[in-house]
Amino acid sequence: MFIRIVKLTFKKENIASFEQLFDQTKQQIRNFDGCLFLELYKDKNNEGIFFTYSKWESTDHLEKYRNSEFFKKVWSQTKPMFREKAEAWSVDPVKTLI
Repeated sequence: MFIRIVKLTFKKENIASFEQLFDQTKQQIRNFDGCLFLELYKDKNNEGIFFTYSKWESTDHLEKYRNSEFFKKVWSQTKPMFREKAEAWSVDPVKTLI
């Protein structure tokens, strides 16, 4: 299992559209084979910055998702809304405290 964190920076006029698109697609993302967890975060100091935090069974599962027609369609709708290029990190959990 690993975690994928993606930073998305939107133009102010596109924030509502992105939130609506995420609401429309979040269940399909979460239910994609290999996706174990999905959350969306919004920066407290900059309303245009969001982060997705997802857990995946394997890098193969993430790559199948990223190469799917569903992802390509959603990404083609999301990308024009950006103010800055998206940034992404794949990380392994080291310690978990609950």
